[in-house]
Amino acid sequence: MKLESIRLKNFRAFRDAEMRDIPRFCVLVGANGTGKSTLFSVFGFLKDALTENVDVALTRLGGSRGLAEVRSRNTSGAIEIEIKFRENDAGPLITYALAINEEDGVPFVEKEVLKYRRGSSGKPWHFLDFSRGEGHAVTNEPDQVADEAKLHREQQTLKSPDTLAVKGLAQFKKFPAAMALGELIANWHISDFHIQRARPEQEAGYAEHLSREGDNLALVTEFLYKRHRAIFDRVLGKLKQRVPGITQVDAKTTEEGRVLLRFQDGAFTDPFPARHVSDGTIKMFAYLVLLHDPKPHPLICVEEPENQLYPTLLAELAEEFREYTRQGGQVFVSTHSPDFLNAAELEEVFWLVKKGGYTAIQRAADNEQVAAYMRDGDQMGYLWKQGFFDGANPA
Repeated sequence: MKLESIRLKNFRAFRDAEMRDIPRFCVLVGANGTGKSTLFSVFGFLKDALTENVDVALTRLGGSRGLAEVRSRNTSGAIEIEIKFRENDAGPLITYALAINEEDGVPFVEKEVLKYRRGSSGKPWHFLDFSRGEGHAVTNEPDQVADEAKLHREQQTLKSPDTLAVKGLAQFKKFPAAMALGELIANWHISDFHIQRARPEQEAGYAEHLSREGDNLALVTEFLYKRHRAIFDRVLGKLKQRVPGITQVDAKTTEEGRVLLRFQDGAFTDPFPARHVSDGTIKMFAYLVLLHDPKPHPLICVEEPENQLYPTLLAELAEEFREYTRQGGQVFVSTHSPDFLNAAELEEVFWLVKKGGYTAIQRAADNEQVAAYMRDGDQMGYLWKQGFFDGANPA
């Protein structure tokens, strides 16, 4: 999957904003309060709405005020999210549009549409079209249909008007378009890694994928070591290159039935537990584990990965993110670090800026001055520090 564009309307800082021509590795910068975290929260919101419902997603994002807190200030009407994506580089451009409103304080899905154009001309075909819990979805394989009139549309009524049609229909193979989208959103990973959550011993258990906060790092390490040794060895090899002295990492199950993450320093005989390891070592190891998942996420969002990492490691981390995208994934990163930004290419950078109280999204490649400096050999981080990102000072 590759996101091509995102359009937001009435969503917090984004009164009406669009992000186009999104690359596989996307780096976001901007002053505090411009909406970098808000942009990432859109992905988390869609995932929560899919796995739970719209009401739950709004409550998690906006607290007890729900939609009133999520909706842009001094606006009315529905909040709108539109994403355009391709399932693969050769696939058609697919549009998923969602509008959420409320009535008597109760949220509902005002509009939910999944559509894409077959061929280079003509109107897009609607494969899913719902409002207030009712609508229709296509039940036959779109790739096997050449004429829109031959699409089999089935009328459906959802359990509740605050439920996404994609959520319900994605469970059934006879709704292939909804199933594909639901699978993609459900497998997005929004990282909110907390080093202190990754340090303690874990209750013995089983985990294949790193959690949002990284509190199951020891369990995932154990899984990789036992089930995917080649991947584990690759992760360890890269960690050794970046953290001098580290020779081994393992996950030991204690007599009390807890899993302890341990690191071995070549200068000492015995390994030491994660609670005695530097923040930077834990964080680099966690990112390597995330980026070498045996079943990669189609999309990963990471906020400020530079925290606790030595500046010289940031260029290598950026290349790890970029390598992940070369394998077919997509990575969004927000940063306040000129050192990390120096590792970014012109086409990979966007900056956020407040205009009239709301946030606009600027593409670095569209700025002629920035593009010219980059062609002359400058680096993004230096240009940012020197004030060439209008309205997005690094201070």
